[in-house]
Parts: sequence; structure tokens; C-alpha cells
Amino acid sequence: MHTTIIISDDHPLFRQALRSAVTPLFSGARIVEVETLAATLEAVEQNEVDLLLLDLRMSDSQGLAGLMIIKGSYPEIPVIVVSASEGAETVRAAIQAGASGYISKSSSPEGIREAIERVKNGETAIPENALSEISENEQKELEAIENITLLTPTQLKVLVKMTDGLLNKQIAWEMDISEATVKSHVTAIFRKLKVRTRTQAVVLAKQLDFVLSDSGA
Repeated sequence: MHTTIIISDDHPLFRQALRSAVTPLFSGARIVEVETLAATLEAVEQNEVDLLLLDLRMSDSQGLAGLMIIKGSYPEIPVIVVSASEGAETVRAAIQAGASGYISKSSSPEGIREAIERVKNGETAIPENALSEISENEQKELEAIENITLLTPTQLKVLVKMTDGLLNKQIAWEMDISEATVKSHVTAIFRKLKVRTRTQAVVLAKQLDFVLSDSGA
């Protein structure tokens, strides 16, 4: 069976750079290129994926929500985040959210290949700058991200819609579920995030760069 790799990025030139890095490492691999989170979710559902290279910021996504939704539904798929951000906090947040590796878009071709090869070999590819000491505030953020990863994929989608300002009735209509089911999910979200109000949950999600625009997710 062929290896299937998904390259998810809305910049054609960077998709090409990733394809060039991946091709020598996976002989005969089937490479699927997509440029939105919605298309990524569809591709993941339709294929047995061996590796996903995921941009956190595409036209229909912003932040960690897409990564968390994918890892929540398909925890066995190794995901390497590709991002223009080089900040150590962003790297650590992505790893905490379930990424197996992190590639900065400013990385050299050799650096990109090295990160992909490490993940291919079952290792975690973390840039050196992310190995610095973690502050107390960042530790709290990482713990909050860990709590968000406890949410089910459906609860993650409810949280995304909460951050978009939707009421329970609107969320129920968009997700085609009952309002009572939405309320049940919201209660579970509060418990897992260790918050008491809707506002606290939304503020926490936005602080963690979790926000996801309307992607059909």
C-alpha cells in the first residue's frame, strides 16, 4: 500500500518546497495537496494518512483549533505544523496540542527535510529555540492547552462556534443537533477547561490563539 502524505498550506510555493522535501524521504508516496482546513479534514477522512504537514493559518483557519480537531479524531496521524511564526511559545503550544514536529517557514530545505525525517523515525522535531526555559505564565498556558486537548472533536467544534459568538440555539442549528445536546457539551467544556462561565471559556480559547474562522468544521 502506498504511503499517503497530505500537504496542507495555502501558499503554492511553500507547498512545492514541502513536496520537494518529502519526495526523497518517502519513495513512491502519494502526495495530496490542499489549501484550506475544510479540504484538509475531507482529505484526512478519505485517506489512510501516514503524515500531515499542516499550516496553522489558512484562509479558513487561525490557530490551534484545526490541529486539535484533527488529532482528536485521528490521534494516530503524525502532524508536523508549518508556520511563519518562530516564537518558542508558539512551538511549544503546537507540540502540547498534539503536533509531532514544527517547521518554521524560514527554515532551510535541509532543516525542513531533517524535521520530516525525525518525525518519520518516530521522534519529535522541535526547533532548538523552543528548548529554552518556560516561564510561569507560559506553563499555565500549556496546562490550559492540555485541558483543551481533553475535549472530544464535537466539543472542540462547539468551543470554536462559541468563540465566534454563537448562542446555543445557533450552534444547535449549524451542527444539526439538539439545543439540549449543545448545553451538555458546553457543561463538559466548562468542566474540562476548569472555568465557570461561557465568557471565561471564550477568553481562554482566544488567549491560546485557538480561534478558528468558519471552516465547516
